[in-house]
Amino acid sequence: MNESKHVRVGAHFYIVAGLIWLKLLLLRGLFFERIAWEWIAADLAPVLLLMGILAFVIPARMKTAVYWSFNGLLSLILFASSVYFNHFGSVPTYLAFYELHQVFQVKESVKSTIQIIDYLFFADLVVMIAYSLFRRWKRGPALPLRRHVSPAARSVQWIVILTAIVGGGSLSAYSIHAARGITNELVQAESAGFLNYEVFAAIKAQEDNGLIGTGDIKETIAKVDTLEASYSYSSKPAGTVPDYFGSQKGKNVIVVQMEAFQNFPLHQSLEGQELTPVLNRLAGEGYYFPHVYQQIGAGNTSDAEFMSNTSIYPIASLAMSTGFGDRVLPSLPRLLEAKGYEAYTFHVNKVGFWNRNELYPALGFSGYYDKNYFHNDHFNSFGASDEQLYITAVEKLTELKKKGTPFYAQLVTASSHHPFKIPDAFKRITLPDKLKNTMLGDYLTAINYTDYAIGTLIEGLKQSGLWDNTVLVLYGDHFGLQPQDVPPEQVQDALGIPYDSRVSRFNIPLIVHAPGMAAGQVVNRTGGQLDILPTLANLLGVSLKQEGFTAFGHDLLNIDRNVVGMRYYSPTGTFFNDEIMFVPGKGFTDGEAVSLDTLQPVADFSKYQSDYDYVLKLMSLSDEYVKLLPQR
Repeated sequence: MNESKHVRVGAHFYIVAGLIWLKLLLLRGLFFERIAWEWIAADLAPVLLLMGILAFVIPARMKTAVYWSFNGLLSLILFASSVYFNHFGSVPTYLAFYELHQVFQVKESVKSTIQIIDYLFFADLVVMIAYSLFRRWKRGPALPLRRHVSPAARSVQWIVILTAIVGGGSLSAYSIHAARGITNELVQAESAGFLNYEVFAAIKAQEDNGLIGTGDIKETIAKVDTLEASYSYSSKPAGTVPDYFGSQKGKNVIVVQMEAFQNFPLHQSLEGQELTPVLNRLAGEGYYFPHVYQQIGAGNTSDAEFMSNTSIYPIASLAMSTGFGDRVLPSLPRLLEAKGYEAYTFHVNKVGFWNRNELYPALGFSGYYDKNYFHNDHFNSFGASDEQLYITAVEKLTELKKKGTPFYAQLVTASSHHPFKIPDAFKRITLPDKLKNTMLGDYLTAINYTDYAIGTLIEGLKQSGLWDNTVLVLYGDHFGLQPQDVPPEQVQDALGIPYDSRVSRFNIPLIVHAPGMAAGQVVNRTGGQLDILPTLANLLGVSLKQEGFTAFGHDLLNIDRNVVGMRYYSPTGTFFNDEIMFVPGKGFTDGEAVSLDTLQPVADFSKYQSDYDYVLKLMSLSDEYVKLLPQR
C-alpha cells in the first residue's frame, strides 16, 4: 500500500470512530432528552476499543471496507434501539434481539413509532455511498497501487491502535464497574453509555446463571414465606377463613385480558358520549379495583398472561414465554384442572406470536384457539375483531356446557392494539375536531369499541345460558399512551381529569363480575397483575396455602395493606403501595414519589424505605423461584 493510500485508511479510522461516537451521543439525547457531558467519554471508550481491535486484526487492504461495514451494522442497531425506546419506553439490551422475529407481527405498530430523526443514524452512510459512486464515475477504474508503508507511518499506526485498545478498554471497564451499584436501569445506561450498558447486561445475565437456577426450590419457597411473613398484609388472625372464600365455587371462569387498556377512560364521557358504558355497568355490579397497576416485562401482553396465571414476577430481561416456555409452571389452569375444570385460551393471532405455542402448554391449558379459528373481518393487522373473538369463544364454551364440564377461559383481545387505528365501520363515537388525527383520539375510539365488543360477549353468554354461572374477570394488560405521543395536558383538556405520565399510565382496570352479588363493591386496595390469581382463587374456594402454591401476589379482598413491585417499564425498585408510586434514582434516597390520590410529588418519602427494600428482595426471590421450576 503506498503512503497516500495508507494515510487515507488512517483517516477512515478517525472519521468512522468520530461518526459512531456522534451517533451514540444522538442516541443518548433521544433516550434521556439531554447529553450529560460528564458521561460522554463512556460512549467514546467502547468505540475506540472496538475500532482498535478491528484495526489490529483486519488486514490493511480490507480496513476501510470493514470500518464502514462496522459503522453500518452499529447504525442499524442504534436505529432499532431508538425505535424500540420510542415504542416501549425502556433501553433495550441485547436480549431484546431474541424477540426480533415478533416485529413482523406488529409491523404496523412499529412503523408508527419511527421518527424522522431516527433516520439520522444512516445519513453518513448515504453520503458516503453517494460520494464513492461519484468518485468512481468521475475517475474511472482505479489503477493498481504500490504496496509500501514507511516505518514511521507504521509506528504511528500501531501507537494509535494500542492507545485506542488500552485506553478505550480501561475507560469502558471503569464505566461498567461504576454502574454496577445503580439500581435504576435508565441511570445505569446513561452513566455507562449504551454500548457499555450492553456489556453490563451480559455480565449480569451470566451472574444470574442464565435461566436455569441452582439450589433447592423448597429452600427458596421457605425464604419467600419468611419474607412475606415480615410484611403485615392482613391483621386477621392466622387460620381465619377469608372473606368471600368459595362464594363462586364451581362457577365457570372467563378472564378477558384487554389490550393496551388503561383505567382512566372508565366512568368518563367525551362530549356527552360515554366511553366505556359496558365496563362502567360491570364495575357497578361486581368488584371494581381502581388502583391496580401493570407489572409486565419485556414480553408485554404475553407477560400479562403469564402473571395473571402464575402470580410470579417477570424477570424483566426477556419475555417469560421465551425464557420459561419449557417449564412446568404452577398456574391457575393446573389448580382448576384438579377441580375438574378444562382450560382454554383464545387469541386472534397466530399461536407462535410471543412463543405462546410454548407458553400455553407450560401453563397447563387444555388447548388453545388461534388465528385460523376466527372469521377474518380484517379489523387490523392481527386479523379478526374482538367481536369475532367472542363469537368463537362463546361457541366453543357452549360445547363444554353441554358436556357438563366447568371451564376456565382466557380471552386475549387485540382490537385496541397500538397504533389504535380501527376501520370506520367499527367506530362508535364521534371525535371533537381537536382530537381528530391524534393518538389520543384514536385511542379513545379503540377503547370505546373494545368496550362495545365486551357487550356482545355478555349478550352471547346470556343467550347461551352461560352468564348466570360464570365469573367474568376483565383487566388491562399494559398502558396504551406514551408521554411523548400524548402529553398529560392533552388528556386533562379532553376529559377534564387529572392525568400523570407515570401513575395514570401504569394504572389498569380490574373488574370481577360474580353471579349473585347483591350490589357492586369498589375495592380501593392497591394491587398488581400478580394479585389476580390469589383473588380469583379465593372466590372459587381454592386455598393456595392448602395446595402448597407459591404466589407472589395476594388476595385483594382480604388484605389491609399492599405493596407491589414493577420493573422494565420503570426502574427496578419501583413500587406502588396504598399511598404512593416510588421510582428510584441511583438508589432510594435520590428517588421520586408521587401520591396516588393527588398525583402530586411527595417530598418526604423516607418512611417508605422498608417497602423499597422489601420489594427488591421479593422480586429477587421470585426470579430465583421461577428459575428453579422443573423443565417439561
